[in-house]
Amino acid sequence: MVDTEMSGDDSKAAGDDTELLPMARRFRGFLPVVVDVETGGFNCQTDALLEIAAVLVEIQEDGSLLRGGTFRYHVRPFEGANIEPASLEVNGIDPYHPLRPALPEKDALGRIFTEVRQAVRGNDCKRAILVGHNAFFDLGFLNAAVARAGIKRNPFHPFSSFDTATLGGVVFGQTVLSRIAEAAGMPWDTEAAHSAAYDAEMTADLFCLMVNRCQPVYDALQAAR
Repeated sequence: MVDTEMSGDDSKAAGDDTELLPMARRFRGFLPVVVDVETGGFNCQTDALLEIAAVLVEIQEDGSLLRGGTFRYHVRPFEGANIEPASLEVNGIDPYHPLRPALPEKDALGRIFTEVRQAVRGNDCKRAILVGHNAFFDLGFLNAAVARAGIKRNPFHPFSSFDTATLGGVVFGQTVLSRIAEAAGMPWDTEAAHSAAYDAEMTADLFCLMVNRCQPVYDALQAAR
């Protein structure tokens, strides 16, 4: 087992946190950021990253979480990328459509990382932590694209994440995103699904809802400190 710890100055967030802003206190210095990717397959090393969306999470005065801003970009397939026709049937993307405003991986990630770093600093956090539905998939494609683009400063933790499939199983007894939404009483738009922005926003809403349901447990632990 590899534990998720911060080093150096980052360790302050796990210790005396009385002077930190609420989000930094809530997640030990990590800022949850929801990420969804649409891809040309399941292999993050060989298959194309086609679309990425990131949704910020905000914290209210009462400690509850709320979905923040969304940042979404079409991504140009990297040179030699594999694209499975079956994947395109699911996400409906035409990677080479002349009107598709796709950016190279480095540019798309750079724009998202700029917003994430600003949010990390603004919340007194030390690093972002990816929130995703089956988060290993999104984190794998994110890390692979970072490596291909030669990006040195990735604001996300390289291996830790929050997974709404797991949280949905615990809270609602469901692990499929649409079924978790249904169990939570949230509307689900089948036509909009498998767009990175829509899936990320739904994941963000569900993450906030499920964390907020656990808030009394967290509050009780803080009161007992």
